[in-house]
Amino acid sequence: MTNDVSRSSALSIAASRSLGGISIAQRQPSPFNPKTFLEQSGEGKTTLQCQKQQILFAQGDEANAVFYIVKGLVKLTVISPQGKEAVVAILESGDFFGEACIAGQLACLATATSLDASTIVRIDRPTLKRMLLNEPEFSELVMSHLVNRNARIQEDLVDHLFNTAEKRLARTLLLLGHFEEDSNPELVVPRISQETLAEMVGTTRSRVSFFLNRFKKLGLIEYMNYNAGYRVHRSLFNVVLAS
Repeated sequence: MTNDVSRSSALSIAASRSLGGISIAQRQPSPFNPKTFLEQSGEGKTTLQCQKQQILFAQGDEANAVFYIVKGLVKLTVISPQGKEAVVAILESGDFFGEACIAGQLACLATATSLDASTIVRIDRPTLKRMLLNEPEFSELVMSHLVNRNARIQEDLVDHLFNTAEKRLARTLLLLGHFEEDSNPELVVPRISQETLAEMVGTTRSRVSFFLNRFKKLGLIEYMNYNAGYRVHRSLFNVVLAS
């Protein structure tokens, strides 16, 4: 009799730990997914639907958030005291920007502008810092981004110091087409104006036009329709390697 009561009590306790037929074990939270976190709105996050040429922040604005590109292209530019503008980066889906605020930077050192219709998530600084402390996978993702960005900056500096404008343009097109990804059989560069390419390369628009036409005549690139950009052949890398 005592065993029956104990068994009945145990069953009652087990039943009380179920809700709507779903046990506590089944209701455990799913593992943290950085991509899901980044692509959804929530506390401390705002999803921005940006139009073409929309400024997300300007050089000198308060640095109080990090941005993540879900879809689209973003241009980072800096302007010298003399008014000269230079493009320091073209960013795309999966990239962060504005991350210097993590280290306590108070003002934005560049202007961020969307180049086309883009979906961008804004993460305020307190939320980002909390995620970096509490979610190792998210912290690893951001750290990997920072390391890769630093390496790219160093490569860009060497490129500008030692290579001709033609080689710099060829390298820029290859990078925009993700030449480093061996699994990518076709390199497609999104539609970017020749003025923007000139600012990235550090030359004039007329020189960029001249080099693009030369690459086309050599069969190294193909012009696609107006909104699609350029198709780049891997053989363009030979221009970068040429002495």
